[in-house]
Amino acid sequence: MNWLSQIGSITKFGLMSVPQRRGAVAATIFGVAGVVAVLVGVLSIAAGFKAAMTASGAPDTAIVLRSGADSEMVSGFSREQTRLIADAPGLARTAQGPLASAELFVIINLPKRSTGTDANVPLRGVESAAFLVRDNVKITEGRMFAWGRNEVLVGRGAAREFAGLDVGASIKVGRQEWPVVGIFAASGGVAESEIWTDATVLQAAYNRGDSFQSVYTRLNSAAAFKEFKDALTSNPQLSVKVARHSEYYAESSEMLTRLITTLGFLIAFLMAIGAVFGALNTMYSAVAARTREIATLRALGFGRGAVVVSLMIESLLLALVGGALGASLAYFAFHNFQTSTMNWQSFSQVTFAFAVTPQLLVQGIVWAMLIGLAGGLLPAIRAARLPIAAALREL
Repeated sequence: MNWLSQIGSITKFGLMSVPQRRGAVAATIFGVAGVVAVLVGVLSIAAGFKAAMTASGAPDTAIVLRSGADSEMVSGFSREQTRLIADAPGLARTAQGPLASAELFVIINLPKRSTGTDANVPLRGVESAAFLVRDNVKITEGRMFAWGRNEVLVGRGAAREFAGLDVGASIKVGRQEWPVVGIFAASGGVAESEIWTDATVLQAAYNRGDSFQSVYTRLNSAAAFKEFKDALTSNPQLSVKVARHSEYYAESSEMLTRLITTLGFLIAFLMAIGAVFGALNTMYSAVAARTREIATLRALGFGRGAVVVSLMIESLLLALVGGALGASLAYFAFHNFQTSTMNWQSFSQVTFAFAVTPQLLVQGIVWAMLIGLAGGLLPAIRAARLPIAAALREL
């Protein structure tokens, strides 16, 4: 208890001297805050993109692509093949038929609202079962497109990010103008980045005959996936790749999230080096300003260990303040910030919101504490090793 009281006393004196060192202390706090804000901000991009991709996949849904295809862009099926897929066991069915939507995926160019530059926007042709397979799709404005007509339904993210997608506007598809009749939400998933229309109408507009690129399905249950997959992959009439929606979209997001995460940690590490030197400067200044005080305490019987621990606590507290400030700045500046980026597997834009998650905030605080630990250790050791007699001569 005596040792703990020594630590408490030295820490108290150190914190009381902060106003006399406010310049160096402020530099340390803001340096640490900058590191944490940048780290959390950059990682929130990856977290938001991944959340948008994985929000699209329920455990009882699956996508079927041609064998060897890593995206819908390079996949392809005939009408007969999509019927064989729809007849597979394990597939959920209603009175209207199996919950399988054979779909067509093309890309059109639309200008971004923010910059006016053209971007690749996915235009998806769907069948009626698509709205049962993806049961999180809800029309929030306007109405459903009419089957057999050149009308489109626009995802909420696409309508927000790209010009000309308001209800009542028209987009050019092929040689014709297609009116936008509604806007839909999909729980923040990747479908909100897309424009939907009738697959049959889209086939005619792009001279695709009766071909499709993928089949989206809903299963009887998550456990029915193996039965469904085995039935398709063992069918000699088909050559297919079957994946759960969640796995397919997680794989699609892997490359970009890894790149962003790597860059985020690299930038934060470089900034952290500067913040560590700032913390070292602050704590060395604290030791220099308190040389006589520390020597007096040592002469009165305070141990070296108490001096080291108290100075480390002071350094960690300053880092904690900086970390909390940086985490707060990141949350208010980045959380739910709407943007779009390229999905390199489909070469089309994906709209998403930055996600500053609790895990990222904790990660930022941990980084701040590590900076405080690195910045306080050497000054604390130096303070503990001060020769008492030499320091007392300064009195």
